[in-house]
Amino acid sequence: MEKIKVGITVENNVEIPKYMTEGAAGIDVSANIEKEIELKPLERYLVPTGIKLEIPEGFEDFHKGIANAAPFTKPEHPNKNDDISLMYFTSGTTGEPKMVAHDFTYPLGHIVTGSFWHNLHENSLHLTIADTGWGKAVWGKLYGQWIAGANIFVYDHEKFTPADILTKIQDYHVTSLCAPPTIFRFLIHEDLTKYDLSSLQYCTIAGEALNPAVFDTFKKLTGISLMEGFGQTETTLTVATMPWMQPKPGSMGLPNPQYDVDLIDHDGRSVEAGEQGQIVIRTDKGKPLGLFKEYYRDANRTREAWHDNIYYTGDVAWKDEDGYLWFVGRADDVIKSSGYRIGPFEVESALMTHPAVIECAITGVPDEIRGQVVKATIVLSKDYKNRAGEELVKELQNHVKKVTAPYKYPRVIEFVDELPKTISGKIRRVEIRKNDEK
Repeated sequence: MEKIKVGITVENNVEIPKYMTEGAAGIDVSANIEKEIELKPLERYLVPTGIKLEIPEGFEDFHKGIANAAPFTKPEHPNKNDDISLMYFTSGTTGEPKMVAHDFTYPLGHIVTGSFWHNLHENSLHLTIADTGWGKAVWGKLYGQWIAGANIFVYDHEKFTPADILTKIQDYHVTSLCAPPTIFRFLIHEDLTKYDLSSLQYCTIAGEALNPAVFDTFKKLTGISLMEGFGQTETTLTVATMPWMQPKPGSMGLPNPQYDVDLIDHDGRSVEAGEQGQIVIRTDKGKPLGLFKEYYRDANRTREAWHDNIYYTGDVAWKDEDGYLWFVGRADDVIKSSGYRIGPFEVESALMTHPAVIECAITGVPDEIRGQVVKATIVLSKDYKNRAGEELVKELQNHVKKVTAPYKYPRVIEFVDELPKTISGKIRRVEIRKNDEK
């Protein structure tokens, strides 16, 4: 197979990051030395500022284009900061997706995302596992990371394979990884000793709440703490565990100072430590950077979510004495059974501590006596698939009773091959509920 040759010239004593000089092609590059680099076909290298590339035939010289560009002429009707710059669709975990419009200040809202939560710098090689069709790709591949000066590793795959991702981290010396909990749930079931993950320095997690069992297992296997973050399509990073904080497994962390975050009850009262409340963002002091402009062409739904200077996230949490926030679930997902309010996440976390469970979803199903009862939809690990049956159901129910309050145990358990998910990897509990109604 013919090899591709790329000539480079290193100028101004530029220091090339280690992962560029020791990549899969076995490159050794030193400052002020011209060399030809032999690359395997289809391999590409990110080149930091200061390195000149020979311009291939058919390509334009970017720097020459800038130098020869005509003077900038301000258009007659220029965009304003509060004009719409981009729009996302929400993931649709609880209903039909909404179209979320952000203005031109939105990228600045991600400075905290890249520079602080992801803990990136100019020598970082960051991988966010996210399809480019949803907001997490912008959270992890564009604004915050570029502003931090980090290098971005992009790997598009048709189907997620844990071994494939681990191989890419190993071969390309990825230093920073961000992915939803679903990804980490599958990674910890791989034999990580088969891979050299020594380049990996920092891991962040968002998209859904992180089960403590996943945090503990990943930390045991890699020595790396998963730093959780919380936000929505309508916001940037809203709550997070930052590098200088001590992570609490299962907690989202502390509010991002960029936002005026509060927890309130149904009467609008700010709740005390230990009480559950809806996560809201107060805007009486002004609209914070990163908060959306509107639901496009839907004034009614915009007013439902954002009125009286409060944006209602629809997510329920509680805070501890240190101010850390702990996710309970979507307001629509909270189960009301025999007078108790049961958050799906706590029951899911209890189930995840059993070796039979790879992932699960907790929903409420109607019950004539209790109003609702807890149902668990479970994907079993390969070692337990042949045990699916009444005996394992009893074992899992008793396990939950021991780990959390007995009244929270799932009275209904269904074993499935996979859970319904959005394109962003979030579990669609609304689909499970609809199937149960049929």
